[in-house]
Amino acid sequence: MNFTKIVEKAKNSSFGMWKLNFGLQRFIPFNRPHGIKIVEIKEDSFTTKIPKWKINHNHIKGIHACGLATCAEFCTGLVLLYKLGMKDYRLIMESLEIKFHYQAKSDVTAYFELTQEQVEETKTALEKEGVTYKKCEVKLHDSEKNHVATCYTNWQIKDWKRVRTKI
Repeated sequence: MNFTKIVEKAKNSSFGMWKLNFGLQRFIPFNRPHGIKIVEIKEDSFTTKIPKWKINHNHIKGIHACGLATCAEFCTGLVLLYKLGMKDYRLIMESLEIKFHYQAKSDVTAYFELTQEQVEETKTALEKEGVTYKKCEVKLHDSEKNHVATCYTNWQIKDWKRVRTKI
């Protein structure tokens, strides 16, 4: 079964969402111990969550900066893969920048939206050049709706036909 079909089922089914999160924990094992999950899927957006677990704490008992960055990166990557398709394009994170505004003392959610217009712009650039960069802005909020951080993830998106794995 392909990623798009699994996401489509997860939009309307709690069991489908469980299956998607279960599969992603196996596909991306780095995120498993941190409990990062998708909590909501809409047509153009995903919301992911990192829980306030002891393993995710920093030295002052807030959610660790790297955990927040990973939650945001996970969110943007999933939206891009869903909207552009895994079969046609390869994604690699080129850079990540995060600005912190408030200490995360509860669960934190990351939200990212990619409109159809933005998808078409990206695909047009890919058709012309074969490779493009997409800078994604994600705002992270805690369970009390405090703006915890803003993360900018820059993705290199490349047509699989142009990918070279050997020198």
